[in-house]
Amino acid sequence: MAEVSAISWTDATFNPWIGCTKVSPACDHCYAERDNSRRGWVPGWGPGVPRKRTKTWGDPVKWNRKAAETGRPLRVFCASLADVFDNEAPQAWRDDLWQLLRETPHLRWILLTKRIGNARKMLPADFGPDTYPHVGIMATMGNQEEYDRDRLKLAAVPAAWRGISMEPLLGRIVLDHASHKRDRWCDWIITGGESGPQRRPLDMDAVRYLRDQCAALGITFHHKQNGGLRGKDNGCLIDGVEHKHFPPALAA
Repeated sequence: MAEVSAISWTDATFNPWIGCTKVSPACDHCYAERDNSRRGWVPGWGPGVPRKRTKTWGDPVKWNRKAAETGRPLRVFCASLADVFDNEAPQAWRDDLWQLLRETPHLRWILLTKRIGNARKMLPADFGPDTYPHVGIMATMGNQEEYDRDRLKLAAVPAAWRGISMEPLLGRIVLDHASHKRDRWCDWIITGGESGPQRRPLDMDAVRYLRDQCAALGITFHHKQNGGLRGKDNGCLIDGVEHKHFPPALAA
């Protein structure tokens, strides 16, 4: 919850609240749950555990003011310790978040969710690329089953830009080339491995395959890292070449 983030694809992270429930194989070794067990932000993790609203809501306002003064928009990841489209998060908090987004047009918001099926019904009624040009929607899809199930749900969200986080990437994923070419609904794909002592190994051939598919389809590709105990093994490198790329909506 700071302006300076170690995550390669963002500048800052903001958590409107803390707490979540595992809904995907990508959640199996959740770093937020692991960190919560050490820091005790909320009394447990999962269904029925009340989410905790944070006290950092003033930070994006400060960042927005600074970005306006410097002319350098700040990329903000929301939320690293929660999910904006969580059914167990109070709707009033989401309404406050939408208002915060309206008040911070100089920030480049990245809303990342594992519940993309909830997005259209939970986003504000006026949400769209013209009204929220500084807000993009990303969905986590760690394997072929999730991609096949959720890609059209993401494509249906009327956002200024859309992306897929394939972190952790849990296997080879074949993209739907026809829909990507026809509708150009995905602007960005991020790949990465897991961190922590229970991390699952990352198949680098699966990463290379996605890199090559993105190149063929004109999708911006960003490889975060290969995984490792601290999650920073080899940085953004694939075979010694950096793949730290941003779509036009997020480029510096």
